[in-house]
Amino acid sequence: MAPQNIDSLHRALKNGEISPVYYFYGPEEILKDEALHLVLDRVLDPSLRDFNYDQRSLTQSDPESLHAVLNTLPMMADRRVVVLRDLESLKRKSKVKAVLEAYLQRPSSDTVLILVQSSHDTKADPMLARGTMAVEFLPVSAERAARWIGHHGGKLGLELAPEATAHLLEAVGNDLGMLRMELEKIASLSIEGPVGVDQLAALVGVRRGETLVSWCDLVMEGAVNRAVPMVGRVLEQSGMSGVKMVTALGTAMTGMGLTRALFDRAPNQRGLPQKVFTTLLSIRPFGIPNWKSEAEKWARWAPLWPQNRVREGLRAILMADRTLKNTRISDERGIVTDLAFRLTEHRWGEAA
Repeated sequence: MAPQNIDSLHRALKNGEISPVYYFYGPEEILKDEALHLVLDRVLDPSLRDFNYDQRSLTQSDPESLHAVLNTLPMMADRRVVVLRDLESLKRKSKVKAVLEAYLQRPSSDTVLILVQSSHDTKADPMLARGTMAVEFLPVSAERAARWIGHHGGKLGLELAPEATAHLLEAVGNDLGMLRMELEKIASLSIEGPVGVDQLAALVGVRRGETLVSWCDLVMEGAVNRAVPMVGRVLEQSGMSGVKMVTALGTAMTGMGLTRALFDRAPNQRGLPQKVFTTLLSIRPFGIPNWKSEAEKWARWAPLWPQNRVREGLRAILMADRTLKNTRISDERGIVTDLAFRLTEHRWGEAA
């Protein structure tokens, strides 16, 4: 059975199609938890949930206890739900794995089994995927993250203005865990009415125009007089580090190399953004908050970055990354500032 995604799971549950076994895997933990609750709400009566819901860790399970929990009959209901976590322990528990494998070959009609794999192991296990409804949970796009913010904010009684949503995504990224934390923090303040962008910037602690994305854009545009003074302010933000800033530049520079290659084949900027966006859709890279927006920016900067300058830029980024990770002397600001100076210099080649 081919892997499914969160949308196909939603459709199946809406149509009343309940699988006897679900297998959730992939890096996005928040969506796994939400999908788990969707299944629970569909299968179990809330008043009987305590009697018919069992959650276990395979790390602490032995063959006998696993066999018992999988074959227990529901109480005053048609079905029960069993959730098994820590699936990675199957690699060292062959007898437990044998019990689970035997069950998957003939699952009970009285039980809905949900296997939840940790984000530490993002690849599907062929044995678990076979004969189950395997659902892969990948990082979400910027558009989907914006919709998620509206949905989760609504559950918290919180409304964000569109500009505030855009700023939150730029400041935090598409990580749903980080977004949930920020939304819950803002909701705890009981703010009335939609939260505006300036209000949100003050609450999150990241001013407009001073996000990591904004800083990377200034470096790639060659705006040294604006990019260099911003280094310290970006580094002071919660969860930020020099490695994270350099990694973001590395992603942008790699994308710039791709874009410049397409530009050199046919230097017509009018169709370039769509070509870059189509390429991103085919390779689905992580670490890029908004593929369409990035494709448009890279296309705009393409004339500024001939391939020799891209290569030198990547070498400078790699050197800065190694220095940050290997040095015992903590001078993140100095290393990142020096990198910003180097990347905004045009001595590696004239723009073509």
